[in-house]
Amino acid sequence: MSETRNPESAARAASQQRPIFHTLNDLFLSVAAGNRPSVLSYQNQHGLWQPLSSAQLYQRVRALAAAFQRWGIQRGDRIGILSENRWEWPVTDFATLALGAIDVPIYPTLTSDQIADLMRDSAARILVVSTRAQYDKAAAIRSQTALEHVVLMDDSDCPADAVAFSSLVADADSRGSQRDPSFDALVAQARPDEVATLIYTSGTTGEPKGVMLSHGNIASNINIATHEYDINSSDSCISFLPLSHITARALDYHLFSYGASIAYCPQFDKLPVTMKQISPTVFVGVPRIYEKIRQGVEQKSGASPIKKRILGWAVNLGASHREAIFSGRTPASPLWKLAQKLVYSKIREAFGGRVRLFISGGAPLGMETGNWFGSVGIHVMEGYGLTETSPVIAINSPVISRMGSVGRVLPGVETTLAPDGELLVRGPSIFLGYWQKPEATRECISPDGWFSTGDIARFDDDGFLYITDRKKELLKTSGGKLIAPQPIEGRLKANILVAHAALVGDKHKYISVVLSPNFAALEAWASEHGVVAPTRRELVADPRVVDLYGAIVAEVNKTLANFETLKRFRVVAEEWALDTGELTPSLKLKRRVITQNYAAIIAEMYADEATSRGA
Repeated sequence: MSETRNPESAARAASQQRPIFHTLNDLFLSVAAGNRPSVLSYQNQHGLWQPLSSAQLYQRVRALAAAFQRWGIQRGDRIGILSENRWEWPVTDFATLALGAIDVPIYPTLTSDQIADLMRDSAARILVVSTRAQYDKAAAIRSQTALEHVVLMDDSDCPADAVAFSSLVADADSRGSQRDPSFDALVAQARPDEVATLIYTSGTTGEPKGVMLSHGNIASNINIATHEYDINSSDSCISFLPLSHITARALDYHLFSYGASIAYCPQFDKLPVTMKQISPTVFVGVPRIYEKIRQGVEQKSGASPIKKRILGWAVNLGASHREAIFSGRTPASPLWKLAQKLVYSKIREAFGGRVRLFISGGAPLGMETGNWFGSVGIHVMEGYGLTETSPVIAINSPVISRMGSVGRVLPGVETTLAPDGELLVRGPSIFLGYWQKPEATRECISPDGWFSTGDIARFDDDGFLYITDRKKELLKTSGGKLIAPQPIEGRLKANILVAHAALVGDKHKYISVVLSPNFAALEAWASEHGVVAPTRRELVADPRVVDLYGAIVAEVNKTLANFETLKRFRVVAEEWALDTGELTPSLKLKRRVITQNYAAIIAEMYADEATSRGA
C-alpha cells in the first residue's frame, strides 16, 4: 500500500458519546456534571496557565447568576458582554442563560458611539466589561443607555461606579462540587424557543441588526454540525477568534459538548506563543489566518535561496499527494516522508505541532490557499454558515470532503436555489428574526420559513455546496457582465506581496483593483532590490514597486475571462486591518468603507473611462 489511514480514528469516533441538547442550559448542566479537572484554561497575571474545573465553572456561574438575580434580572432581560476571550466570558454567558436572560455580545474593537447604539437598541440593564479601557468606553455613553450596573473583570483599578467581577464570585470555589438543586431546577426551565442571545451583525453593508438566536437554534447546530469529527476529551483548542462572533462561540459550545479543553487567548498577537504553549489538537481560523501563516512560511524561506528551493520542491511533491491528504490518508512514499521531515513538520510547528483537525470558516478559503496547505500535508476543512443560521449550514469533514466546496449540507437542514442562484435555507437552526425589526425579518424569511442567505451558490452532482460570491457584492459592468470579486481577490492574495485586494468597477466599463500590500514582505523585497523610500507612501509610488504589482495583476489576468480582467490597479500605502476599520472581526473586507476611503483613487482610475479601453 502507498498510503495509510490513522489507526486511532475509528477508536476515537467510537468513543464519542454525547447527549442530545435541547437548550444551551442542557449543555451547561452536562459540562457541570462532568467532574473534569480542566474544562478550560487561562493565563493569570504572571503569565502562568491556570485550569478551571467543571466544579469551579459551575460554582462561578451559580454565584454570578445569584448576583444578577439580586439586581432584579428576570427572564428576557438583556445583559451585554464587552470583552476579549477570557474565562469570565463563558461564565457570564452561562450565568445569563441560567436565569432565562438574553446576552448581548459586543466586539471589543467597537467605539463608544457604536456601543451606545447597541446598548440602546437592546435596552441592556447590565454590561460586563473586561478592562479599564473597555469600562471607559462604557462610562462615556452610560447616561445614554438603560444600563444599571457595569461589571469590570480586571478589578485592580475598579472605579467606584463599577462592580468588580471577582467580588461577585469571591466565595464560589470554596463550595467545591456541591450542587444546588434549586439553581439546577431554575437552569432546567429554559425552553428551546426562548431567545438565548442577541448578536448584532457587523454592519458592513448598513445599519447593524440584532440577530435573535434561540436556545433551540444553537442547540440543534451543536447536535449535528460536528457529528463526523472524532473529537473527545483528549482534544484541546485555543479560543482566539472573538467570542462576539457566532463562529467562535459555537466552536466553544461544540468543544464543551465533547469534553475537550479550551485555552483562552485574549490578544491575537499572543496566538503564536499560545500555540507553542498549548499545542492544540484542533485549530479553527478564518482564511486570513491561514493566508498569513502561508505568507510567513514563504517569506522566511525566501530569505535563503536553498530554503526557497527546498520549499518549492516540497510543495510540488506534495501537490501530487493532495488527494490522499484530502481523503485522510498519509502518503507512504520515501520522498513524501523526506519532505515531511524537512518541510511539512516545520509548518505544522507554527500551529503548535499537534493539530490534527484544521477548520476554516467566516469567509471563503480560496482554492489557492486550500491547495497550498494540502500540498504541505495539511487538510484544511472549510465550512459555511451565517450568524442567522446558528451558524453552520454545511461543512467538510475528515470523513468526506471536497476542496473548493464548503462541504455537504447538515442533516435536517433544507436548501434550495432561487432563480438567480441565491442559496435559500430552512431548518431548526434558522434564527427567530431581527430584534425589533419585523420588516427586515420579513424581507429575508419567507412565510414558509425559507431564509435568503444573500450568497450565490451551486451544488455539484455529489451534493457538495459551493459559495461563489455574495449577491450584494457582485459587480456588474456597464456592459451587463456580472463578476464575482472574491475568487479573483483570492488569487491576488495568494501572492506573498499582497495582504488584501478589493475589486471595484460596479457600473463601469471595466474592472479595477485596489491592492493593500503585505508590507513586511514588500519592505524585505525593497531592501534586496535597492529600493529606498523613507515612507510607505513613497515606497508604493516607486516605479519598480508599481511594476512589481503590475506583474502580479498581469499573472492573475491570464486566468480570467476577458470581461473579468483587471484593467487598472492602484497600490495603497496602508495595510488594511480590523483596528483601522477596513476589516470585519472575521477579517473580511468592509467594501463600503474601502470604497469611501479610497474614493479619490478609484475616481482617478475611471477619470478617462469614456475614451479609454482601460488599458
